[in-house]
Amino acid sequence: MSVLARWCHRHRIVVVLLWLAALVGLGVLSQTAGSAYKDAFSLPGTESTKALQLLQRSAPAQSGDSATVVWRAPAGGTVRDDAVRRKMTATLAKISKLPSVTSVTGPYDGPRGARQISGDSRTAYAQVGFDKQGDKLAKADVQRVIDTAEAARGDGLRVELGGNPISQVERTPPGNSELIGVAVAAIVLLLAFGSLFAMLLPILTAIAGVGSGLMVVGLLTHVVTIGQIGPTLGALIGLGVGIDYALFIVTRHRTGLKNGLSVEESVVKAIDTSGRAVLFAGGTVVIALLGLFVLGMSFLNGMAIASAVTVVCTVLAAITLLPALLGLLKTRVLSRRERRRLGAHAAGGAARPDVWTRWAGVVERRPRTLSVVALVVVAVLCVPVFSLRLGSSDAGNNPTSTTTRQAYDLLAEGFGPGFNGPLQLIAETHGAADQQAFARLVGEVSRTPGVATAVPLPAQPGATVAMAQVIPTTSPQSAQTSDLIGRLRHDVVPAAERGTSLRVYVGGATAIFDDFADVLTGKLPLFLGVIITLGFLLLMLAFRSLLVPAIAAVMNVLSAGASFGVVVAFFQWGWGSDPLGVGAAGPVEAFLPVIMLSILFGLSMDYQVFLVSRMHEEWVHSGDNRRAVTVGQAHTGRVITAAATIMIAVFVAFVFGGQRVIAEFGIGLSAAVALDAFILRTILVPAAMHLFGRANWWLPSWLERRLPHLSVEPPEERPIEDAAPLEPASR
Repeated sequence: MSVLARWCHRHRIVVVLLWLAALVGLGVLSQTAGSAYKDAFSLPGTESTKALQLLQRSAPAQSGDSATVVWRAPAGGTVRDDAVRRKMTATLAKISKLPSVTSVTGPYDGPRGARQISGDSRTAYAQVGFDKQGDKLAKADVQRVIDTAEAARGDGLRVELGGNPISQVERTPPGNSELIGVAVAAIVLLLAFGSLFAMLLPILTAIAGVGSGLMVVGLLTHVVTIGQIGPTLGALIGLGVGIDYALFIVTRHRTGLKNGLSVEESVVKAIDTSGRAVLFAGGTVVIALLGLFVLGMSFLNGMAIASAVTVVCTVLAAITLLPALLGLLKTRVLSRRERRRLGAHAAGGAARPDVWTRWAGVVERRPRTLSVVALVVVAVLCVPVFSLRLGSSDAGNNPTSTTTRQAYDLLAEGFGPGFNGPLQLIAETHGAADQQAFARLVGEVSRTPGVATAVPLPAQPGATVAMAQVIPTTSPQSAQTSDLIGRLRHDVVPAAERGTSLRVYVGGATAIFDDFADVLTGKLPLFLGVIITLGFLLLMLAFRSLLVPAIAAVMNVLSAGASFGVVVAFFQWGWGSDPLGVGAAGPVEAFLPVIMLSILFGLSMDYQVFLVSRMHEEWVHSGDNRRAVTVGQAHTGRVITAAATIMIAVFVAFVFGGQRVIAEFGIGLSAAVALDAFILRTILVPAAMHLFGRANWWLPSWLERRLPHLSVEPPEERPIEDAAPLEPASR
């Protein structure tokens, strides 16, 4: 690392120009090639997938996705009025001729269409069938459907569109979350450093890293499947860690300058110490994110790739671009007062105890009391997690300005909430007896509690697949709808199949998302075990200890539990979702826990590495656990809490973008970082290490001989400011 840092410092103009050339080149490539973000996931072996595969084999024209065109008559009129009827009939005829559209079933198509008009005759809808699933449809084809339908608006007639294909291409207004997060980070950095240049460096480094990362991700979409949430998630994580990584290095460099080092030696020392920790911490984040591949789901793989690529680019920026910029600015990373003091006095002298030194002394004197208080706070925050319900929020939680939300509200008001998430019964029939059994099943389903209506769909003569549509009485994201799916699959359908060769599957978009939640819930313990074991091994290698990684593993679990508890209270219980403008109470997104666990693992490792590496450095110097823990906490407390404040600001800024999924990530991650920095690393970790004493650094000799050596932050000569003895703690 010292060789890299010295080269980047001495060739700083070249390094900056290379980064500028890379950004420009990636920008040109991105503009030329464009991007191909695509939401796609498969659930092999689930009942909803079997239903879809059966449709694709036997009735490919009906196996594609569908959208809904909803319209409401002007005030005082009905959808049966001649003017409304003529306009919408012509509109639906145009839609039926568009590419990728296989069918349009409207309310004016004879007696069967009467069911598509609400009881008050104010609202009607038409079903638009496509030849592929939403993630495989050409966006331009879906956009033509949207444009054609919206062209019918006017003279008081409302026309909206809903369904998965519409959601896939719906254009939401561009958010300014990144700008808000960067602005708040700039304020925190200015207050922390007192220098405009020192404030700009972490922001410029993070922007360069995130910008290059997102452009690379856009190019990768032509090779691998990455969902539309990928770049937003990458920006959220990349900005947070990118600013933090640069902050740690700049802080170390400023300390070196204050201790009398030359600019070059200070830069080299900062990269060779904090830069190593950044490399290790960034590596753990990437490894944790790529750990999502063990779940075997392409949908999550794309998120992992987008986030991991962005983190890699921020780390590269921190260890190459940042030392070059530090060389260009020389001592201007210090405030004017600090530069005057540096010029007027020789480096050295005992530093005056600051608030973090005093707080470290408090933790040293009261480890048991503070541990109990911290554990009580964490336990209270963890309580909601025991009612965690995974699922998928429906279009009722979309921003109110979107057409999918408007269509959802119109259908719910005119036909009932379950109309937005119909279920499908897909049956294999091998003769007349099976067809009769299926007809009896549809009748039984219609009388099942929680079902509003169950209607058989027309089939071609001689068809071996029968279908029926089931409308629940509750919304797609409701727990009662999930219970209904389970009741149909485990009770109602098996009873109808008994004694026949009939095989019936419960499918549809709502069932697919329900299966998605079940699959991820089942794999969650495996994933949690993998990342905890990984973290334990990495920290054991880094700090040659069994207890340090064990403490970190426990803290990671506590942090995850408390942050999930906050998410449950905010979104599942609805305490914060309405005020935030992201819909009513509903389930937590099924994929959120595994993504958050991988991110939290990496972020927690960041703070653990920076805290414990400073403790370990002092332990190597002194062999005194009390001093090592207290010095480590005193010297990292300020930078860790400043870094956490920046990361919280970045995460919270993404909450107000109007997207429920991103808001869940923002609230969950900001809560986790706040808890991690201000409770766990500031109180619980140092208190526990005081209680365990020298056992913190124990490793069996036989294991010590067999483990490879991994140096996170190599011991350095003790800085003059560290050489002054701490005030003795009161006994």
